[in-house]
Amino acid sequence: MYTIGSDIIQQMNELGQKRRPFVFLFDFECQRAKVLEWGQCLPELLWRTPQRSNFMKKDLPAHAVKWETEPVSFSRYEEAFELVQKHIHGGDSYLLNLTMPTKVKTNLTLEEIAHKSQSPYLVYLKNEFVCFSPEIFVRIENGEISSYPMKGTIDASIPDAANRLKTDRKELAEHHTIVDLIRNDLSRVAEQVEVKRFCYMDEIVSNQGRLLQMSSEISGKLPGDYREHLGDLFAGLLPAGSISGAPKKKTVEIIHAAEQYERGWYTGIFGMFDGEKVDSCVLIRYLEQNEDHFTFKSGGGITHLSNCLEEYDELIKKVYVPIAGNH
Repeated sequence: MYTIGSDIIQQMNELGQKRRPFVFLFDFECQRAKVLEWGQCLPELLWRTPQRSNFMKKDLPAHAVKWETEPVSFSRYEEAFELVQKHIHGGDSYLLNLTMPTKVKTNLTLEEIAHKSQSPYLVYLKNEFVCFSPEIFVRIENGEISSYPMKGTIDASIPDAANRLKTDRKELAEHHTIVDLIRNDLSRVAEQVEVKRFCYMDEIVSNQGRLLQMSSEISGKLPGDYREHLGDLFAGLLPAGSISGAPKKKTVEIIHAAEQYERGWYTGIFGMFDGEKVDSCVLIRYLEQNEDHFTFKSGGGITHLSNCLEEYDELIKKVYVPIAGNH
């Protein structure tokens, strides 16, 4: 399993003990990390959570969004999918988040996307990536830690979409699995862990249309000195269960064999501590700057009930920017 560097853990613990506001970034493999006090973020790192932000939106001119995508071929995805299914049927994993890169051509810059996007969480690392995440990782308030795993996606324009998603055998099995995994993860750092809400819907509006996604809320009680151990707490929870799978250690090994590309910051974690509360998100819905093009990284959960073509289509549907209409 991946390990966060002891210097990063110590830095987070010390800032938490002093109640000094800071933000943190971890990549998927916990090989790269940034911990910055709020005053150190600009101009390198712009971020927004539902309650806090370190930047004001720019009044940018409106223009039609050009958005051309070149996903990996179906045959390449099928090859990875079949390897995952082999391991699932062999008992090595029972849920695996399989992702792939998609080349994107657009007339927008990363910074423009950061300022135009409508999303609960926004993270822009200069010249590297923009992430407009809809998925909370964990929140901590008044000694309670809560996680909100998001599993299950459907086109919102489909008749009776919410009910179809909630009654889909594969999607429901996947959601049950991730809820159990997150409940176990939280039990490592908290007590009295319980599922407070199960299978509620979030709607996402994008330049490609509307999506419904299914989430649950799981909460537990932290010890009174948790601020002094924020680094240790996150080290115990990573990588996020919703974008790795279960059991984590073996599933991450299979991910490397199947995906054969570097996720980098994608599916890592962004979080902020304001001196009292913690809010964090999973780095999904992610567009990366490369030398001569952009790369969008996306994926979905695979179980023994998954259909390869449906999963491939879902991967493609997630390649969007959350900018409604032609702006």
